[in-house]
Amino acid sequence: MAATTTYTSDSRTRLLDAALKVIRAKGYSATRVEDICEAAGLSKGSFFHHFTSKQHFAVEAAAHWSSVTGSLFAAAPYHDHADPLDRVLGYLDFRRAILCREVPEFTCLVGTMVQETYDTCPAIREACERSISGHAAEVAKDLELAKRLHAPDATWMAESLALYTQAVLQGAFILAKARNGSRVAEDCLDHLRRYVEMLFHHPHPRSDS
Repeated sequence: MAATTTYTSDSRTRLLDAALKVIRAKGYSATRVEDICEAAGLSKGSFFHHFTSKQHFAVEAAAHWSSVTGSLFAAAPYHDHADPLDRVLGYLDFRRAILCREVPEFTCLVGTMVQETYDTCPAIREACERSISGHAAEVAKDLELAKRLHAPDATWMAESLALYTQAVLQGAFILAKARNGSRVAEDCLDHLRRYVEMLFHHPHPRSDS
């Protein structure tokens, strides 16, 4: 009788977790299935049991990224602020604090993948868009509440401003990669915070959270 291999949901998660590390360090195109398997400590047979192709894997990795980072941000201390504007600024402070890590550890999986695949792999592009826009939608909730409380007559839209925060973040990640360090990204986050404060005409001290 031929030997059988048991595949578990844990092996699937290990492969997806490996994507978060390997693709952010090497890029999507340069990452091989073998690289993912090596990082996960699993075989190619395990990979192709769970995923039909590298493209299918990337789509699932984008959803996994949303789940992992969604939990991270949901548990962040800036949610404890009563004032929604404090939560918005606390969110930006939290994003800046994350930049203390090595470049691949603070940059964005879906931002990395969409830059390489937006015209060649629509399924990956759409998965990345869902991830980025989904996160922006969460930011927009506090922006909308802050606008009602502090800037009810403002003509800008919370959804648009939320997407702008993500545009600044993604651009900051690109610059950090180009300069191989976080300092330029930190400066971008500082400028973004000052811009948001100006929109509300209400300077706030930096949060410790």
